[in-house]
Amino acid sequence: MSASLLAPPLLRGEGLPDFAAITPEQVRQQIPALLEELNANLSELEQSLEQAAGELLGWDQVMDPLQRLGERLRWSWGVVSHLNGVCNSAELREAHQSQQGAVVAFGNRAGQSRTLYRALERLQQQHQTGSLPLDATQERILTAELLEMQLRGVALEGEAQAAFNAASEELAELATRFGNHVLDATNGWTLALHTPEQVEGLPESLRQLLAQAAREAGLSGAEGHEASAETGPWLLGLDMPRAMPFLKYSHRRDLREQLYKAQVSRASSGDLDNRPLIERILTLKGEQALRLGYASWAEVSLASKMAHSVDAVEGLLEDLRAASFPAAQRELQALAACAGRQGAPEAADLRPWDVSFWAEVLRRESFDLHSEALRPWFPLPRVLDGLFALCGRLFGIRIEAADGEAPVWHADVRFFRVFDAGSDQAIASFFLDPYSRPGSKRGGAWMDTCLDRGRDAAGRPVLPVAYLICNQSPPVGETPSLMTFEEVETLFHEFGHGLQHMLTTVERPQAAGINHVEWDAVELPSQFMENWCYDRSTLLGMARHWQTAEPLPEAEFAKLLAARTFMGGSATLRQVHFALVDLRLHSVWTPGSGLSPEDLRRQIATTTTVLPPIPEDAFLCAFSHIFAGGYSAGYYSYKWAEVLSADAFSAFEEVGLEDETAVQSTGRRFRDTVLSLGGSRSPAEVFEAFRGRAPSPEALIRHSGLVAA
Repeated sequence: MSASLLAPPLLRGEGLPDFAAITPEQVRQQIPALLEELNANLSELEQSLEQAAGELLGWDQVMDPLQRLGERLRWSWGVVSHLNGVCNSAELREAHQSQQGAVVAFGNRAGQSRTLYRALERLQQQHQTGSLPLDATQERILTAELLEMQLRGVALEGEAQAAFNAASEELAELATRFGNHVLDATNGWTLALHTPEQVEGLPESLRQLLAQAAREAGLSGAEGHEASAETGPWLLGLDMPRAMPFLKYSHRRDLREQLYKAQVSRASSGDLDNRPLIERILTLKGEQALRLGYASWAEVSLASKMAHSVDAVEGLLEDLRAASFPAAQRELQALAACAGRQGAPEAADLRPWDVSFWAEVLRRESFDLHSEALRPWFPLPRVLDGLFALCGRLFGIRIEAADGEAPVWHADVRFFRVFDAGSDQAIASFFLDPYSRPGSKRGGAWMDTCLDRGRDAAGRPVLPVAYLICNQSPPVGETPSLMTFEEVETLFHEFGHGLQHMLTTVERPQAAGINHVEWDAVELPSQFMENWCYDRSTLLGMARHWQTAEPLPEAEFAKLLAARTFMGGSATLRQVHFALVDLRLHSVWTPGSGLSPEDLRRQIATTTTVLPPIPEDAFLCAFSHIFAGGYSAGYYSYKWAEVLSADAFSAFEEVGLEDETAVQSTGRRFRDTVLSLGGSRSPAEVFEAFRGRAPSPEALIRHSGLVAA
């Protein structure tokens, strides 16, 4: 048996984690032991490099041991962070928080090691003088590592460095608290519905979900009967699978208003109030930027992205804002007209809690398309079959279920292996955790890395393993998870991230998969995959009724296509609003500006929303992407990368989506460039290798429906 398998669960440092064996107590005990060992290893590495002063250095003397150090921490702390996101509990949360400061401190120590930095500079100088030939991947890694150390404060000294490190630790702790507040506020609000009139308009699937939530909460009917979809009671919550369809279908405007106000005011009061955290986070990041010699945190963020300047991002967002604002105004007028035709009193004064409802009515009126009615054609097992078949067509891979062959963290979690078509040798694998669990799993959807491609200390290959996390509607009783079309798109999106991680051919882990891919290009494969949800052969190949196996009628597919750009102006403007708020909070706002972050957001809203935020709207308090995730001064990346992804998909449109040979050939080229090269080349180089030219925004504008095709 491998020595690593005999090690405590959090200290193995390799292989698939034994999730069920990891306890909060082990986090408190084993992470300090790991950090003690890593600090000793780092000191040994620094000592060996100092002894080699004046000698020629080799890559294997500096970069390989440095990578192994980082991987040990990434593996162990990555497992803890992963479990904190998918199996959150008070005990685990406390254990995570108790060790976070020490983890950040070690990262700062490594990132600020002058000895390491001088060694990296020497490698670069040796390469430039010809005494150490490096390939293009090594050059990229070395350049990125030097920049990363600069941004971690390697040049700082004395009090400035101490202040930088203290702020880094505090920022990590604030981000965790912010996310916990959002989770607790989301879980802390429910509304029990007891009469049929309160659930008027709700589809059967949503009533089933609300009744299931009521049963799980121990609610029963007036005569003690168990909650059911037909008789209730029904329990409403703020998690997306319950809240979003309720806003879309409920005939009770007063209940929609109550739910909407609860949703937009999450984490903005009492012990869970995130507003003080927001001001502190922004203040600290502004101070960190000044310590590093930058004018703002936005400049720090953009230093390592494709868009190298605030002006470049502002330019893209203004182009999109100018195109989408008038379209969004027309869309709002169309919703009001629709409400007027129905004799609704709100027609003269639409409010935010009316938009989803009337958009759904107008969608049905315009396209005879009822979103909820499509669910039976998208059971999760069929959707997975369709997704896997598409990946086989495009990328020449085969995906097989391997449930039971890997430890999991919840009974819902599945495990799959990925093979090259025609081979019995796996090249990667992934975990899929598809369903919403409001009590213990944070909202949203994401891909994260479990294992990176590379080699272990003994030189054996390590295959990439991904975590794919969604929050879609769970099964209800004997009925499988029946997905909305939006949930199908989300699954395809996250799988695109997974493909870039799993299909990389880069042997150096620092640049394999998504590692060292510039943040504003990392959404390219994910957004690219969403386009295939509208491809005829892909969609009709997987959309089959869960009970009868009948395919989705051609007429329904035609409606989906026709409705693709429905409310497209509003959707684009919404993303512009988020991106511009994020950018300006990190480039313009200061504690002495005389404005609160919310004041600045409301100023920006005058030109980026067609319905101004209501007084209760505290959206920033739940903007986890930028305050608890990695998107600070980077939310624009979704739109920046969408230019790349739309143009990439247009390569398939140009050869003809019905031309199977051409589609497969283009798919293999996409695999061999975008999915294979990862961070080993610049995104511009990788895109040009696939497309044969620089990216053009024409396809995005066409796909968004902002101008005539």
